[in-house]
Amino acid sequence: MPSAGSFRESWLRPFFFYGNNWLSLIGGGITTASAMVLVGFWVVAVFGHGGSSNPYLGILFDLLLPGVFILGLILILVGILLRRSFLLSTDQVPSFFPEVSIHDPVFRHGLDIAVAATFINFIIVGICCYRGVAYMDTVSFCGNTCHVMAPENAAYHVSSHAGVACTECHVAPGTAGYIHAKVNGTKQLFMVLVDHYPRPIMANHKVPVASSTCLNCHNANAELGDKLVVTQSFADDAVNTQTSSVTVLHVGGKDALGHLSGIHGAHLGKIEYVSTDNEDQNIPWVRKTNSDGSTTEFVVAGAPTPNTASPRLMDCIGCHNRAAHSFDTAEGALNKMMAQGSPSSSLPFLHKEGLLLLNGKYVSQSEAKARIASSLVTFYRSQYPSVWNQQRPAVQTSADTLVKIYMSNVFPAMNVRWGTHPNNIGHTDSLGCFRCHDGNHTSTAGKTITNDCSICHNLVVSNEAHPKVLTDLGMN
Repeated sequence: MPSAGSFRESWLRPFFFYGNNWLSLIGGGITTASAMVLVGFWVVAVFGHGGSSNPYLGILFDLLLPGVFILGLILILVGILLRRSFLLSTDQVPSFFPEVSIHDPVFRHGLDIAVAATFINFIIVGICCYRGVAYMDTVSFCGNTCHVMAPENAAYHVSSHAGVACTECHVAPGTAGYIHAKVNGTKQLFMVLVDHYPRPIMANHKVPVASSTCLNCHNANAELGDKLVVTQSFADDAVNTQTSSVTVLHVGGKDALGHLSGIHGAHLGKIEYVSTDNEDQNIPWVRKTNSDGSTTEFVVAGAPTPNTASPRLMDCIGCHNRAAHSFDTAEGALNKMMAQGSPSSSLPFLHKEGLLLLNGKYVSQSEAKARIASSLVTFYRSQYPSVWNQQRPAVQTSADTLVKIYMSNVFPAMNVRWGTHPNNIGHTDSLGCFRCHDGNHTSTAGKTITNDCSICHNLVVSNEAHPKVLTDLGMN
């Protein structure tokens, strides 16, 4: 075994001698600075509190910084080899290598450079890491930088959750949620880099359970009572006849005495289910835990027996599955915008023509933008020249609004089209409530999950023009 003196003579002195070059010194500074940042992060991660829950921290601290650390080591080695090669070729290798001592001016000069480089690199790397983490906590990073999330980003900005950071809903609190988010975020990065990611990107149970996300802001037990819902629709006739529907929605909840009522109250107990698809649209088996602790299983007659070993617990997300990323149907979006004044209902057959254009087949958003706008203009110029001459600004504005509707809901590059992402609130545009409340889920005792409409809502008015109830409420 070599002695300490032999190690100094054979390895340590040559290393410092050949390493006294600008390339190796810079590499040493980079390696030391990145190592200090990494160690600081590990200390905070293990012993600290209040660190960022950003799922992309794993990319920075598990991939990029270690890569910078290794780059510094490579620069040290390359600098040593280059200097050694140069000295050998010019016959300048000394017969014995200088003593490694702070008193040696050459060694001291190299040490000064290494310390200065380390200090500078530490500041640069530290600031870059801080700014990188802060940026990755923003909606801009998740929605804009990651281009594959364009559909979700568009829907997010018009949702009731606009302004809530992505990590608040997509990263569960605690160590387990943090680690899961890091692993998942790193995997997604690689999928994007190699251009091998799903189109469309579906939720597939990737959102943490409601108890660790939704309930940080919302009170599931709140008594919300009834909610009045008014919807407007337009016909395909020449005058775009407008009608209104009024529904009293029994949201309910739990009152101060603990009484359960309405939709929320009926689902506050323990309800488990098994779906046969990743989007929970086909649910053949449901189990409800009763107030006395017993359970009742409801099964769709004739459906294949699903694996009930690991059922999912129904929570907020079971129904509010598109709370922050909801996409409209073509008709729903058109009716909503026409009720707001644009597209203009004063233009003949606007609803019919607009719906045809929105449902058209387009290869890309750019093609849709050009064809929708030009087709609506052509329609009125050719079929209704007097309307075109008199209401040209209204036609142009309506065309722009149709384009906006399409661009907010349909993304051909990601295979996101009308109806790609079903919304489980309600049951008009997708199965929603009828996934369970279809009258086909029956227990062995013959009890069936109710499909009585009045349990959840009362339809006060259905597609009436100028309904009296809205006039009485001052809403018409």
